[in-house]
Amino acid sequence: MAGEGEFTLDFARPERIGLEEAVYAAGKSPAQIEAILDAASVRGTSLFVTRLDPEKHAALAPDWRGRLDYCAVSRTAILGAVRPVRAGTTVAIVAAGTSDMPVVREAERTLRYQGEASTIIADVGVAGLWRLTRRLDEIRAHPVVIAVAGMEAALGSVLGGLVPGAIIAVPTSVGYGVAAGGRLALDALLASCAPGLTVVNIDNGYGAACAALRLIGAARRICGTERS
Repeated sequence: MAGEGEFTLDFARPERIGLEEAVYAAGKSPAQIEAILDAASVRGTSLFVTRLDPEKHAALAPDWRGRLDYCAVSRTAILGAVRPVRAGTTVAIVAAGTSDMPVVREAERTLRYQGEASTIIADVGVAGLWRLTRRLDEIRAHPVVIAVAGMEAALGSVLGGLVPGAIIAVPTSVGYGVAAGGRLALDALLASCAPGLTVVNIDNGYGAACAALRLIGAARRICGTERS
């Protein structure tokens, strides 16, 4: 059995940095995850869980499985209520290929948990640039763009030269041989000549969404100060 001595939940995080607590399930046993869920439930708070594989989700007690909003594609789960969705869509999540969708969905679910809707624009990688160019106006309408791509991750650099919004690039582990589980994509984005790209770690859709939330939150605070 897992006890609360094995973890400390950060219930004050929203007031401190504007982001909700999240629990990384990889490396945790089903018993530890259940103890964490129970601690949040006792306080009446919601909780976002990342990297919860379908096998580990299936190993949870039936009562917990029934109480979680679980997405097997993104490997995320939500306990309790999410914030109401704000009007308007600020973030576009642009994916190079269908194989990148687990990372895309992780970013989408993270944003949704915090009350931000997003527009997903999928399968517009550089192997068929016409697919990207025909949707550029739609992408440009969003002040924040999360670009998700594996292989050589050229999508982030291409968007960096075409759209004015803040771009958060996510290299993915999609690719063959020298792609090296996403390391080539990460290095290519870090070496990009497109100015002003923000780059997060390999497959880190959660981190990209949190970066977007920080940008959105900062902009709203500035606008609120200007209005006052």
